[in-house]
Amino acid sequence: MKIHFIGIGGIGISGLAQYMHYKGHKVSGSDISDTVITKKLRDLGIKVTVAHNSDAINDQDLVIHSAIIRPDNPEIVAAKEKGIEVLARREALLQILNTSKVYSVAGAHGKSTTTAILTAIMEGSAIIGAESKAFGSNVRYDATNDVMLFEADESDGSFVNSNPHCAIVINAEPEHMEYYDYNFELFYDSYKTFINSAPCRVLNAEDPFLATLIDEIDANWLYPSRDIKNIEFVLINDEPHTRFTLKDLGSFDVWGFGKHIALDASLAILAAHESMEIEKIRENLLNFKGIKKRFDIVATELNSVIIDDYGHHPTEIKATFESVKEYAQLKGFDRITAIWQPHKYSRTIDNLEEFIKCFEGVAELIILPVWSAGEAPRDIDFKEKFKGYNLTMADTITRANNNISVIKDKETLKTLDKGLIIGFGAGDITYQIRGTA
Repeated sequence: MKIHFIGIGGIGISGLAQYMHYKGHKVSGSDISDTVITKKLRDLGIKVTVAHNSDAINDQDLVIHSAIIRPDNPEIVAAKEKGIEVLARREALLQILNTSKVYSVAGAHGKSTTTAILTAIMEGSAIIGAESKAFGSNVRYDATNDVMLFEADESDGSFVNSNPHCAIVINAEPEHMEYYDYNFELFYDSYKTFINSAPCRVLNAEDPFLATLIDEIDANWLYPSRDIKNIEFVLINDEPHTRFTLKDLGSFDVWGFGKHIALDASLAILAAHESMEIEKIRENLLNFKGIKKRFDIVATELNSVIIDDYGHHPTEIKATFESVKEYAQLKGFDRITAIWQPHKYSRTIDNLEEFIKCFEGVAELIILPVWSAGEAPRDIDFKEKFKGYNLTMADTITRANNNISVIKDKETLKTLDKGLIIGFGAGDITYQIRGTA
């Protein structure tokens, strides 16, 4: 089959495109600009065109587009004129995953980590919303079995179409509410639909919404406060690891720091235990090496460590920052500098009070311009709202070796070269802090 993906540079669409390419389909795609992802797709032999143009549509059998693509996109218009089937990603999942035994991971926070941990434990294909450092990609293809380890996305409701054999839900915190017209009943009903469609369910019993389902849904319920014990943070080969005991299954070590890492790993362990022996799970868990842009240590020297983190919601940032403090203590650092690139005006404004709280404990907070993700600009008085911090407003950062230069109006305001320096955001801050911008 010839399949064209519009918006192929997005992490979710690119994962589907790679997977279908590995399955032997002829895949092409387009996006508005070239990125690291589009380059990687071209390296795989996938034809990618920039920008969107009707000429990209010729004799394809199917066109799949991301949620943000508008109906008047020239490629959608051209495909419909030619009688080619056009599907949004959420609709396409029904076809792409219909023959797989899908372990489908959902939740506002922790999806990528939990899915990547599952890929370390279990054999099978995988599509993750972030790059697993264990195999250097967000996609793994395994033609030897029908297992699919899948990060399911609630942002466009597509998780309900992921054909879950096992539904794993970390949390159901309201997020992407613009898709659900800020209708909380509709949002939570989507989670119920997702959970009820799976014969196997592994759920966090202490999530406020999921807890309301305990009496009505048969599941392997995890009670983190009583089931996860003896949490400690250790360095193994100078790498951060969390050690914990899960129920009566013994002790486990997992890459990363934090109670949230222990929670993610525990859900993955319980899901895998449906079909695997616990000792094999314990052994395979050590294969997990983290995921790119999640507590991702990009540079380290005796006096400083630089970390890139994808956290762009206050709950994520707060959880990661607790891990950062533990890591800084073990490394002997007494100074933490946070660099934050807010992601989307709507998310920043909707969660502003929580964002103000989540950086408590930093020696210095540097705020970069909002990464709009296509939204129209809106006024946010960061200087006033974050005046309780040692605050620097900057335009960009650059990195050379272990030094971060903070730039405003094309002038270097300061150089960061001591202690633990961490960047937060889902925009291009990841390239700035890695020195690849």
